[in-house]
Amino acid sequence: MTIAAVPARPLGSQGLVVSAQGLGCMGMTYSYTNTAGWGGDEESIATIHRALELGVTMLDTSDIYGPFTNEELVGKAIKGCREKFIVATKCGIVKTDSGLIFDGSRKHVREACEASLKRLGTDYIDLYYLHRVDPNTPVTETFAEMKALMDEGKIKYVGISEACPADIRAAHAVCPLSAVQLEWSLWSRDSERDLVPVCRELGIGIVAYSPLGRGFLSGAITKPEDLPADDSRRNYPRYQGEAFAKNLELVNAVKEMAAGKGCSAGQLALAWVHAQGNDVFTIPGTKRVKYLEENIGGLGVALSKADLAQLEQICPADKVVGERYPDMKKFSYHYNRPLSAADL
Repeated sequence: MTIAAVPARPLGSQGLVVSAQGLGCMGMTYSYTNTAGWGGDEESIATIHRALELGVTMLDTSDIYGPFTNEELVGKAIKGCREKFIVATKCGIVKTDSGLIFDGSRKHVREACEASLKRLGTDYIDLYYLHRVDPNTPVTETFAEMKALMDEGKIKYVGISEACPADIRAAHAVCPLSAVQLEWSLWSRDSERDLVPVCRELGIGIVAYSPLGRGFLSGAITKPEDLPADDSRRNYPRYQGEAFAKNLELVNAVKEMAAGKGCSAGQLALAWVHAQGNDVFTIPGTKRVKYLEENIGGLGVALSKADLAQLEQICPADKVVGERYPDMKKFSYHYNRPLSAADL
């Protein structure tokens, strides 16, 4: 298979340059647990190394993935070639006996950063995100500590994930953001109304996670039983009951269109996200080289205005059935409070 190298371009306006498509590492150790035919850490590390060969420099991880095991794996993979990668990790979600909580305190941010540096085996983090805003800590306080870590050289650039527009503005005013991470795909488009315009106004890059709809848009999942019994996606509303059946109809329409263009459904879905602008970067996740290579092939799928119109007809913003998360009030960017005029 001949695959064109992934191009690099500026992410945001603070000087960070990354590959147009990155690699989401979460599923290598966390959340998606289908291990049939998978070589474990060895194959995951081989996937990361193959990504670099193909021009993919941005690796996306978090301390909560595992917790901690994902950063440890990434640390093993980048050993000896650290300077060739842009490592993005996150803080702010903490696993407790009673569940996940959000902590944006200055103490937590500093301690989490120091711990991530050790697990990654590095003395700096290229891009450090607040994974979720802590409703009990002003975001200005969180990013004051981010700024202090930048001043000390422990992190180079900062970002925020699943934050509402007002919090993006507030964080950016304290410590200019290079990236906002948000869920964006053919079937997750709620960010288009308010988040994307704010990012573009402020010159902040957009990093789209789950651009394949957590794998659904790849076309490989045709029934709930295709997911392992302990796969977290079984708990997501879009993967359950009638919602699954309705959403599968959308995916089948994408597959049909992709076949006509000579590409896979996943490649078509990724091409759609990339077509939204040069300020948009994707981080599809995989732990297998063959899917990495397939995903990179999506960059070579050209979409005409007619193609984009057809995809809009297939997957308009309001056609997907079910929420993005089981607990949207907690994990979605607007969980903290309702949108107001200040958010727009």
